[in-house]
Amino acid sequence: MKKPIILVTGSNGQIGTELVNALQDRYGIDQIIATDLKDKEDSVGIFEFMDVLNVDRVERIIEKYEVTQIYHLAALLSSRGEDNPALTWKINLDAYLSILHLAHKHKIEKIFFPSTIGVYGPTTPRHNTPQNTSFIPGTVYGISKITGELWSQYYRNRFGMDIRGIRYPGVISYSHLPVGGTTDYAVEIFFEAMKNKKYECFLKADTRLPMVYMPDVLKATLDLMAAPAKDISISYAYNISGFSLTPNELYEAIKVHIPEMTISYVPDDRQKIADSWSETIDDSVARNDWNWNPDYNMESMVKDMLANIKI
Repeated sequence: MKKPIILVTGSNGQIGTELVNALQDRYGIDQIIATDLKDKEDSVGIFEFMDVLNVDRVERIIEKYEVTQIYHLAALLSSRGEDNPALTWKINLDAYLSILHLAHKHKIEKIFFPSTIGVYGPTTPRHNTPQNTSFIPGTVYGISKITGELWSQYYRNRFGMDIRGIRYPGVISYSHLPVGGTTDYAVEIFFEAMKNKKYECFLKADTRLPMVYMPDVLKATLDLMAAPAKDISISYAYNISGFSLTPNELYEAIKVHIPEMTISYVPDDRQKIADSWSETIDDSVARNDWNWNPDYNMESMVKDMLANIKI
């Protein structure tokens, strides 16, 4: 069977950085076309400068490499997105509509669209949030992502396109510091613990949010995209979750390994966003459809993070 030729937008982001490596390992370095606004010094494989808002440039790259799959990761996240709602909408939604149009035009076999727990809002059940529920997001990030989910469903229903997505919870990773997200504290705290033995958290101590560790992000994404089409019951985006935690619980878990660690809490504007999101997620549809099952819980994640962070 011919290997796919995969275009990845936003390849320098928290997920894109590691997903490109995972895709290269699975399909071969020459099969993956990483794209972003600038190259990374340590990048390996094919890289193309690409602004996702430049539709002509996107189409030229699709044609140049005869792309068969697209992983559209380029986005502005929840907190940073609030600084410039108009730009966030253009990058998160308008660019995705262009991707869908080009994918239909060029008969792209599969598209991956990452969504987020940011699609939830004050009317969403916060405990064991179901796959299908009420969505009234309070950020332009969440609004753009739930709209993107609906467009995914539309293109699947009207044109028969194979579009798959995941609603990522907070993503924890040791290889790349996230920027502009409401769950960034769950990564920052590890680096500050290792470097300074203290951390000032921008959320309240008891703010519970769902999280997932990067190895499980990669596992979920690759497993979803490799699953037989007959097993994919939805194209908008699957709920997934690894575990849920509060800043204080994460602090206590780190303190087991770094006893001198201290923490303080100075909530900022991100607290309001976090308060509108779910605390725990029902991901049973993903488990039933394509056998999603995370490998890491909070304790095993903490051990692995501390073992791998380089300061």
